[in-house]
Amino acid sequence: MSVVVAVDGSAESRRAIRLAWQEAAYREAALIAVTAYRSERAAGTPPVIRPVAPARTADEERMLAESGLREAVREALGQDAARVELCVAAGAAGRAIVDTARQARAELIVLASRAGISMLPGTASQHVLRHAHCPVLIAPPSQTG
Repeated sequence: MSVVVAVDGSAESRRAIRLAWQEAAYREAALIAVTAYRSERAAGTPPVIRPVAPARTADEERMLAESGLREAVREALGQDAARVELCVAAGAAGRAIVDTARQARAELIVLASRAGISMLPGTASQHVLRHAHCPVLIAPPSQTG
């Protein structure tokens, strides 16, 4: 059994990590934190178009995403971060979250919510809500600020 939490490095996703940690503890389940990244190739940029700045390699993009994920989990959970499985996937965030949850046979997916102009969830959240095989918990935004 596991709980999957989506992480994008925002303060809201750190709040979601803490909520997912509580849910995983309650369920006596493993916690898997997932993040996604898009390399130039993954985003569909043809190889003949040369960016002004040198593009990162796919490995560099992955290492950067993994470093950000590790840091976000550490900031949210402190020493308990070592007990969280990290998953870094190339491509669209929504698909990465759903695929990770399905492969892990997750019993819950936790997503962050952002207070903003729109009442509609973002593209990744919409994908997860439509395609998840298990319940999805949207962590409420912070009431401060």
